[in-house]
Amino acid sequence: MADQLRVLLVGNGGREHAIAWKLLQSPRIEHIYVCPGNGGTATISPKVTNVTSVKDTDFAALVAFAQEHNVNFLIPGPEAPLVAGIVDHFAQHAPHVKAFGPSQAAATMEGSKTFSKDFMKRHNIPTAAYENFSSYDAATKYLDSISHPVVIKASGLAAGKGVIIPQTKEEAHAALKDMMLSKEFGSAGDEVVIEELLTGDELSILTFSDGHSIKSLPPAQDHKRIFDHDQGPNTGGMGTYAPTRIAPPELLAQIDRDVLQPTVDGMRNEGFTFKGVLFTGLMMTPQGAKVLEYNVRFGDPETQSLLCLMEGDLAEVMLACAEGRLSDADVDVKVSSRSAATVVVAAGGYPGSYAKGTPMQLDAVGADTVLFHAGTAVKDGQLVTAGGRVIAATATAATLEEAVAKAYKGVECIHFEGMQFRTDIAGRALKK
Repeated sequence: MADQLRVLLVGNGGREHAIAWKLLQSPRIEHIYVCPGNGGTATISPKVTNVTSVKDTDFAALVAFAQEHNVNFLIPGPEAPLVAGIVDHFAQHAPHVKAFGPSQAAATMEGSKTFSKDFMKRHNIPTAAYENFSSYDAATKYLDSISHPVVIKASGLAAGKGVIIPQTKEEAHAALKDMMLSKEFGSAGDEVVIEELLTGDELSILTFSDGHSIKSLPPAQDHKRIFDHDQGPNTGGMGTYAPTRIAPPELLAQIDRDVLQPTVDGMRNEGFTFKGVLFTGLMMTPQGAKVLEYNVRFGDPETQSLLCLMEGDLAEVMLACAEGRLSDADVDVKVSSRSAATVVVAAGGYPGSYAKGTPMQLDAVGADTVLFHAGTAVKDGQLVTAGGRVIAATATAATLEEAVAKAYKGVECIHFEGMQFRTDIAGRALKK
């Protein structure tokens, strides 16, 4: 029997619940400590323990916890600890703990949009034309000098909300003011990227990498806006489906060749080898696939859909990435030919202010359906809401239509006051 894994999984979202759920299917897993975890990871299995005694931002305390509990594998879920250098900290202070995730230098690909755009330019990776600004006056002058539609992005981390698509020049100026002067996104808006607005269908591709090789999961499509028909403000993501119908195998092969492999090679050649999962957001434009952005971790809620389609052993694949042997023939990122859909249920008011601590009831879900918790907690034995995106229903089926119908059946098993969700997940795909 190969070495058993005692995992420290950092995070508390739906992504972390899905990762823990999938890891539990591996015979390699002895125990998973989730810091801080949520109401779903709290009750998923005796092999899983939520850790709330240690702050997930306190790397020294996390190292001490890992040593005390004989942890030998680190999996940071969200972007913030990766950008803050959790992998480097463990490499320095607990080198026996292997890590699935990029170094702080490689995580800059998500931590700074200006950095990643300049990287794409250096490596001839197709992306939108852009300019970076750290001066508000220079940014407003540039905005006045152009006539094409733009996207304005806060360069730093803004929890998926720092991207504004203004409809008018006035809205564009207001967005710049909010970001750079009013500090709507804090220091994330000290620097902004103004880029041309790309039109087409969006695609998310999650790619395992050991710094040399790449193995991708099927392409997924996210729904960022809060309301049906892509109305209202951006959120962290209200639902996904996979695989998409807009990326035939030859297009995916081209994206591997022109985008993903050059990205991984470019990072290695610049001295920051990428290990972990690279999440590439792409726009299918009339001129071909162009990169919108990189994330350096699993997407949320893409992960919920994709891990339900993955048939291989996630623990083995993650370990192979950490050990630099992803290209080995026995490392199989095996994926079902089925379709998956995820519908996120959010608290009323999200992405603005919302209530927490609302009692929840969950009914038993049907076959091939899983409820992945995100903003939930258990208080005095009662499941309650604890975040904006509260929980999601994910279902798989032979066809996308069936998967979507099953996921919405799963939503009917969720009950709490004020819940809101989109009713049109995968709607664009099903109309085509």
